[in-house]
Formats: sequence, structure tokens, C-alpha cells
Amino acid sequence: MRLIRGFVNPPAVARGAVVAIGNFDGVHKGHQALVTVAAEAAKKVDAPLGVVTFEPHPRKLFQKDELPFRLTPLRGKLRLLDALGVDIAIVLRFDDAFAGTSADTFAEDILGRSFGVRHAVVGYDFAFGHRRQGNPQLLERAGRQHGYRVTVVDPQSDGREIFASGRVRDFLVQGRLAEATNELGRFWEVDGYVQHGARRGASIGFPTANIHLEEIIRPALGVYAVRAGLRRDDGVISWHDGVANLGRRPTFGGEDVILEVHLFDFDRDLYRQRLRVAFIDYLRPELKFDGLEALTSQISSDCEHARSLLHGKRGQPGWFERDNLPPAINTSDDRG
Repeated sequence: MRLIRGFVNPPAVARGAVVAIGNFDGVHKGHQALVTVAAEAAKKVDAPLGVVTFEPHPRKLFQKDELPFRLTPLRGKLRLLDALGVDIAIVLRFDDAFAGTSADTFAEDILGRSFGVRHAVVGYDFAFGHRRQGNPQLLERAGRQHGYRVTVVDPQSDGREIFASGRVRDFLVQGRLAEATNELGRFWEVDGYVQHGARRGASIGFPTANIHLEEIIRPALGVYAVRAGLRRDDGVISWHDGVANLGRRPTFGGEDVILEVHLFDFDRDLYRQRLRVAFIDYLRPELKFDGLEALTSQISSDCEHARSLLHGKRGQPGWFERDNLPPAINTSDDRG
């Protein structure tokens, strides 16, 4: 996948694509539907498949003091879009200047003139331009004037509720991991570089790889059954079962939220390596223990629980490697 940043004098390869447009935070099933519709349109006209997305997330600009909310930072988002077959990712910097861009300028100058898109695919609730004055109907009018078609994708749902990034966030914060997994069509992941910790885990026989979540949303604090992925020298991701604690470590008076991952039957040094952590199941909330003996006993119990649970999931459809996402569902009509 080719990454294009900005819209000023884009390279020729970025022109003439069929593009799905959106924030794509989480790349959930609704987002997957947009990309599927765009992929079908691109195939019909033998054009590249592209996405237009925005970084940082617009919500970060308008709600600067908000707690971390991102489901998927740019690196993870691009990896997921690449797995869906996207050829070109156009990333537009969302800053104060871009936020002031009129809807007409975005539809006519950026999509029509700069990128010469052949077809734009958007969701039914897509809003763009200064003060969100643009909507799919405005985009359709601009498309007719500048030679590109527009498809508006209807709401995608599980039969009850519409797929939405906000719903995934709510499920994670509430510890409802199964619902979040269903909404995403895959296990929710975080990734980051392993950092040094206090080595308390190693001192009691449970060494951990410590990751700071930074801009990522904080799901329910507690203990999770996880799978952790490491990239081998040949580029393949090797996955390892484990258990993780996400929390403040109240037994030791901690304050910052840290993800501590213990991998089963694994003794390599992971410091400064990038680790992908897939959250498979929520085991229990974070607890404060009276001492190391009680803590060690509970960790042993958590490990047994996680081992059993992860073993029971093997062989199920969609079990790792999870880079190949399922096809999206319920694609809609073409209104172009």
C-alpha cells in the first residue's frame, strides 16, 4: 500500500483512484463495508483502490482535554486497511487550517482537482468541511460537476444496532470484550514498544513486557487473556499466548495505567521491541492484594484460566493469523 500525505501536488499514482472516505477509527464492520463497496467499484473501472482519512482524529482538535479515545492509531489503521486490499492511503493532516476548509473546497479542489478521484464512497452520515457543512448530497453535486461518481453506503448493523466506533469504545470501557470483538470483526489490538518496568513480575516468577497506551483508549482495568505478536526476521508475525494486566498496580501504589503482558513459556528479552497485543477475553477487574503471596497466588490462577480459555478457542473460524479480515456485509446502492 502506498502512503500519500497531504493534497498539495500529489504524485501521479495518487490520482484517478476510487476512494472510501472517513476516519476509520477501529476499522470496524461498518468501515469494512465502505472499503468493500469502493473495492467493487474500483474493480469495475480497473482503478486503484484508495482511502482518504484524517490525522490526527478531528475529535482531538475540537476536544483537546478529552481522555484518550483512539481505538486504532495511524500505524494500526493503515495495517488494517492494507489487509483489506487498499492500494493507496491518502492521509490529510487535520489541523486548524484544514478544519477551516470549506465543504466546496474539499469536494471540488481536493477530491476533484488535486486527486482527480473517479469515484468516492462515503457513509450515510458523512459530514465534512468547515463546521461540518458538507454532506453526501453536496458531495454528489460536486461529483457531477467534476467528473466523479459518489456512492453513499447505508447504515451497517448487526440487525439491532448500527456499527459505530463509539459503540466499540463503550464495550471496551465496560469490559464487554465479546461485543467489541463482534463489532470489529476481529480481536481488538494495541501495539507499542516494550519499556523497562520495576521488574516486580520477574522477581516473583512472572516477567512482563510493559507497554504504555499513550493515545489509545483505556478499556476496563483488569486482567485479560491475550495473544501477543512479534515480527520475525522474515516479516511473519509469530503469536504467543499470554495473560495481561491493564491497570495502576494498586498493590504497589502505582498511578499511571500500564499494560503488563506475561507470555507463557517464553524467555526472550523483549525490551524495545514492538509488540502487538490482541485482547481475547476479559478475566477479572484489577484488585489490590495484601501482599506478594496473595498476589502470586492470584496471578497463577489467572494464568491457568487464560491458558484454558485460549486453548479452547483454537480451531475456531478466524483464529490467528488475524491480519486477514472477513469481508464486509450489507453493501448498499449506488446513488451516483
